[in-house]
Order: sequence, then structure tokens, then C-alpha cells
Amino acid sequence: MSSAPLFGHVALIGIGLIGSSLARVLRRDGLAGRITGCARQEETRAKALELGIADAMFEDPAEAVAGADLVVFCTPLGAYEAIAKAIAPALSEGAIVTDVGSVKAPVIEMLTRHLPDTVHLVPGHPVAGTEHSGPEAGFPELFDGRWCILTPVEGSDPAAVEKVRAMWTSAGSMIEVMTPAHHDTVMSITSHLPHLIAYTIVGTATDLEDDLKSEIVKFAASGFRDFTRIAASDPVMWRDIFLNNREAVLEALGRFSEDLTALQRAIRRGEGDKLEDLFTRTREIRRALVDAKQA
Repeated sequence: MSSAPLFGHVALIGIGLIGSSLARVLRRDGLAGRITGCARQEETRAKALELGIADAMFEDPAEAVAGADLVVFCTPLGAYEAIAKAIAPALSEGAIVTDVGSVKAPVIEMLTRHLPDTVHLVPGHPVAGTEHSGPEAGFPELFDGRWCILTPVEGSDPAAVEKVRAMWTSAGSMIEVMTPAHHDTVMSITSHLPHLIAYTIVGTATDLEDDLKSEIVKFAASGFRDFTRIAASDPVMWRDIFLNNREAVLEALGRFSEDLTALQRAIRRGEGDKLEDLFTRTREIRRALVDAKQA
């Protein structure tokens, strides 16, 4: 006799890459008795139903969460506050609310202002993704071998935290628990700053004269191609990340600017030993990523 699912009803607010990938995991592993979703666009709702990754889709988030015992925010950060206000009256007592956002401290502060005390907030962040978006872009293996960071709030219910952990473990994720502020600092270096640099480099290329721009596209080497892949990420999502994690990002950007100035000085002065030392140290980071199977 099969055991009961981990959740009776899961509501996914947003059904893009992360939301639809999670929906596929819930289906594959029998973690949810019922899956509902919310999306603004009619074609997105229709596609999710066509793919069979949701039992019902709604435009109104309050309708989507009615009766749910797990609600997952899978939208850009800028939409969180309006959604929290909309769903607050419709949330079931004892429901767990979690998310997949890349910024934690300011988001938690905002959510706790609007969500009722009768629900359990367990913020999360699966550190996984591609440059693609939409319900058709999802796949259940997205989270395999990737980290999912949980940032429980003060007084979080241990049972609720354990259920969210169990969901992400079933998805194939490795779990790490951090404070929200520490999470935001780590992400500012490992994720947010690299995206900002990629957007800047590709933006510089787009501002070149047309003839030079066409040559860059024609002869793009692997380094530039990697930057264009990162810079192809969802612009709304990344706009919201930078605005919500501005203090940590600005701190990381300040450090990077200082290091870039030092590198510029070394090139100008012909200080090859300094360049070689930097390149040797950074190569070791790449090897560490490969060894950790995070490459």
C-alpha cells in the first residue's frame, strides 16, 4: 500500500522554469495529491495544463492557494508583495509558505508583514537554473546534485522546515541552512555579481559600431559565448534581484572594482608576475568546482 503524499495540495505561484520543474518533481515522486498553479498569462496557464504539470491553473493567486498546505512563490521578487497581500486571507491555517527566490533578508521582512501568523514561513532558494523560461522549459532533473539553501525565520516550526527539506531532497538537491543575511552575501558574490558583469560586457558589445558588432557575433570565442548565455537570463527576475539585494551587491561590486583597478594597473605596468599569480589562484577555484561536481 502506497504511503500518503508529503503534501495534500501544493500551490505554485508562477509556473516558469523553476516552478514547472518543481511541479514535475512533485508529479514524478508523488509528493502532492493535487497541484494548482497561478500565472498571469492565459497561454501560460493553458500550456501548464497541456503539459499535465498542474491539475488546475488560475489567474487569481488567492484562488490557487485555497485549501493548499504548501504554497511556493516562484515569481520574480518584485511580485512577492502584491501576491502576499492577495493570498493572505485565503491561506489555510497551518499552511507552509516557501519560495525559490535568490534574495532572502528583505523578502522575509516584507512577507512577514503581510502573511498571517497562522502559517509557517520557510524561505528557500534552489541554486539551479538555465537561461530559458516558461512552463515548457522545466525538467525534473534541474535540481539534481545542486544546492538548495533554506533560511528559516526565527521561531520557524521544525516540522514545517523538515517537510520543505524533504521536498528538495526528493528533488535531488543538497540542503544547506543559512541565516538570510549570510545567504544574501554569499549570493552577491557567487551569482549576482557574475550576472551583473555578464550583462555589462554584453551591453558594451551591443553599443559598438554595427560593423564591429557583427564581427564580435561572427567570431565570438567561448568566453564571450558564456557571458551571452548568462546575460540571456530573465531580465525582470534579475532586475528585481539587484534592487532587492542592493547593499550586498554594491559591496561586492566595490570590491570587484578595486580588484579590477589593480589588474588594470598591473597590465599597464607590465607586471606579468602579478597577472600570473592571479590567474594561478583563480584556476584553483575552477578545479575546486569541478571536484565538488558543481561545474
